[in-house]
Amino acid sequence: MNPNDLTKEYSNGEVTIVWRSGKCIHSANCVKNNPDVFHPKEKPWIIPERSTTEKIISTIHKCPSGALSFYMNDKS
Repeated sequence: MNPNDLTKEYSNGEVTIVWRSGKCIHSANCVKNNPDVFHPKEKPWIIPERSTTEKIISTIHKCPSGALSFYMNDKS
């Protein structure tokens, strides 16, 4: 596994954030748009429980590289 091309998932129960490290260009849009969730100096650096699903999705749509994506969790 290449440490420079990892895929990690973080969930708040409703939505799961998918981060692909190999695509990240470190624009910091995620941190600027949702600093409650994205903390690049911490581990884990994404804590989705700290924000609403709507704000998380809005933030992900602002990621210029496509390193962040999401999927809705099955509620059944």
